[in-house]
Amino acid sequence: MIEIKNIVKKYRNGSSDQVILDNVDLHFEAGEFIAIYGPSGSGKSTLLNMLGILDRPNSGTLLLDGNVINSVRRQSDKEVSKYRRQKVGFIFQQFHLVSHLNVLENVKMPMILDGVKESNAQSRALELLNQFGLNGEINKIPSQLSGGEQQRVAIARALANDPDIILADEPTGSLDTKTSKLVLETLKKISDSGKLVLVVTHDESVLEYTDIHSPVLGIVKELKVTIVGGVLCAGEQLMEISSSQGGVLLDAKINHVD
Repeated sequence: MIEIKNIVKKYRNGSSDQVILDNVDLHFEAGEFIAIYGPSGSGKSTLLNMLGILDRPNSGTLLLDGNVINSVRRQSDKEVSKYRRQKVGFIFQQFHLVSHLNVLENVKMPMILDGVKESNAQSRALELLNQFGLNGEINKIPSQLSGGEQQRVAIARALANDPDIILADEPTGSLDTKTSKLVLETLKKISDSGKLVLVVTHDESVLEYTDIHSPVLGIVKELKVTIVGGVLCAGEQLMEISSSQGGVLLDAKINHVD
């Protein structure tokens, strides 16, 4: 479904380049729930940003269903925006809801931006909010909601255009244990419906929700990456954890950023 080939990402650090992703090759399929798991600075979010074209690689290619979406060749902003609106739903730790819009307007927004007719956008948004138990909150603004409610609104918004891929960056990082469990169960259901769900996290509890049969393929010099079923682990400190779960250690090219 989605594949990255020979992705390189580096940043200028004084007089030298700091390589974050070094010739990364990965392939993910529809219906998988994958956790990209590791400590802060291990390249997790950078990898997620490449998949969502929130950032550009220095070299390499991103393919969706065999079609090149992002490469060293610069697509127009219009092409990239269309890909993000229609194919990818984003969920963030801090929710990133529009503070002056109410719940219904926040969920409608991606559809309106994509040219969906107002009445259709309204109907779809209400359907999603009802699905997530938020039909009684549609006129509230984000500051009037709990953290768990805001994250459910964010998930509904991510699903508004019915994307094939959900990218979640630390979606439980600001939530309590009970609410985190509800959010992860929701993401698992989304995965079970046939969508690819990729979650960046340093929270070990996320691992139990991942697809243990997901065929994550060889990632990736300085650190190692561990594949534990559907869990893609980055960082030296995870070796003991991963070994206890029967993981396979592979040489990696996701470099640590201090």
